[in-house]
Parts: sequence; structure tokens; C-alpha cells
Amino acid sequence: MHYRRVPPLAVAAAGLTALAVLGLVGCDSGTEDTKSSARSGPSVIAPGAPGEENRTLSAEEASRQRAEDDSPNSADVDYARMMIGHHAQALEMTALVPDRAESPKIVKLAERIAAAQGPEIQAMKGWLKSHDKPERDGGHGHDHATMPGMATPAQLKQLRAADGKAFDQLFLTLMTTHHQGAVTMSTEVKGQGNNIWIEETADDVVAQQTSEINRMRDLL
Repeated sequence: MHYRRVPPLAVAAAGLTALAVLGLVGCDSGTEDTKSSARSGPSVIAPGAPGEENRTLSAEEASRQRAEDDSPNSADVDYARMMIGHHAQALEMTALVPDRAESPKIVKLAERIAAAQGPEIQAMKGWLKSHDKPERDGGHGHDHATMPGMATPAQLKQLRAADGKAFDQLFLTLMTTHHQGAVTMSTEVKGQGNNIWIEETADDVVAQQTSEINRMRDLL
């Protein structure tokens, strides 16, 4: 009986083909696992009611639950109250611009800030009223000095006394810091709040004021 000798390259090719098939099977399995993991998403710990244990929810369940009940929590209410005062100071600063600024670009910037933040104040006041929440907490309100980015009374006094280029530079410096504070507050409430309207408002504040921060830095 004669045996035909199989060339070594053919054997090697056959081996590589088998390995490739096995590799594809392994990749498919990994892909399915990845897809399954992506569908399930990370788990979320939902605080239980007083006397009840916390619950572990999937990302989808947490999102659905929030959509069904977006009742404002204390973080949402505090954000609205604080941003009313925060925006009010921005309007106080922009009101000084027409009589003191030298650059037309500063004048236009101040007009845009006032045009955006004035209506936002009214919207947040309306939101608080719709949820039967007073604008001030217990009649005392929040200490403005503790809010991120707020100008101090001394800084505001200095701004009122400035004129021309000196005013422009100080206004840009103070307003940039003020906007950065609003972005910080808005970012925080997105992680702590529960109300969808507040979250959307915070998103708008972050987007708009980040854009204005970049514009002010270009003017400095």
C-alpha cells in the first residue's frame, strides 16, 4: 500500500483554518456577551423609603422610574432658588455696561447675557410656584457669598467705580468667574436632582454659559 505524502504547508494551512474557525466562534460569543452587557447596563442603587431597604435597579428600570415620577427633590428646589439669586447678580453687573464699557463687543455680550438670564429667572420662579415652593427657604434664603462664582460686595463696588478699558477687563474677569460658578452648580444638580425640567434647564445653562466663557476669554 502506498501513502501519499501531504506537503507540510498544506498541513499548516489546515491548522490555521481550524484556528481561524475557532477564533470566529470565540469572537461571536464575546460579541454577544458584550451586547448583552450593553443592554443590561450598570446597576443603580435606589434609596428606599424610610424603614425600607435600598433597591438595585438596572439602568433601564431607573430611567423608566424617573420618567414616571420626576417629583423635585431638595437639590432641584435649592438649585432653582440659588440660580434666581445668581442670575440676579449677573443682571446687576450687565446693567452697568452701557454707561461704563468702552468695547462694543462687551456691550453686545452683556445684552446677550441679560436677554437670556432675565427670562430664566422668571421661568425658575414659575417652576417653584407650580410646585408650591417658596422662592426663599424659611424666609432666610441662601447666603449668596457661598454660591460658586458670586462677586463680593467689594468687587461690585470696584466694578461700579471703573470705566473704559479698566471696566471692560474687570467685567470680563468677574463675569467669567460668575459663569463658571453657574456651570458648577448646574453640573452638580444634574447628578443630585430628580426633576426633568431642572435637568434640562441645567443642560441649557451649561451649554450657553460655557460658550460665553470661551467668548469672554477671547476678549480678555
